[in-house]
Amino acid sequence: MPYCCQCGNAVAETDRYCRRCGARQPARGRPPAGEAFSPRTASVLCYVPFLGWLAAIVVLASQRFRHDHAVRFHAFQGLYLFVAYLIVDWVVGPVLRMLPGPHLRLDKLLSLGLVALWVFMMVKTSQEQTCSLPILGELAEKSAAES
Repeated sequence: MPYCCQCGNAVAETDRYCRRCGARQPARGRPPAGEAFSPRTASVLCYVPFLGWLAAIVVLASQRFRHDHAVRFHAFQGLYLFVAYLIVDWVVGPVLRMLPGPHLRLDKLLSLGLVALWVFMMVKTSQEQTCSLPILGELAEKSAAES
């Protein structure tokens, strides 16, 4: 059984106010769907390597962040970063493997660089600093402005 946050009197789970002192009681239970994440957390999740594209799609589809330009910018930039990774993995890699001679494995270095960029963006976003990447950031800015 919970107790009042002000006077310590026993209160029911559903009580919003204490019967003795009248103090407002903290909300109990789970937050409503869509309100579990702060804008900063939603922005950081868009840069999780290999899975951030899922969070970005959820953020872009949700009503909660429809008018939050910063979160939408990070969602678009995270998506474009994932697309850059796919281009390196599905296009650049096979083309470089078809070339004759010793392979430098430039595609693996590019992939590693993109993963490092994802982690860098997660750190910057968690510190609430907006970092616009050279080409991807401009595309994300235009996409976020259009919505």
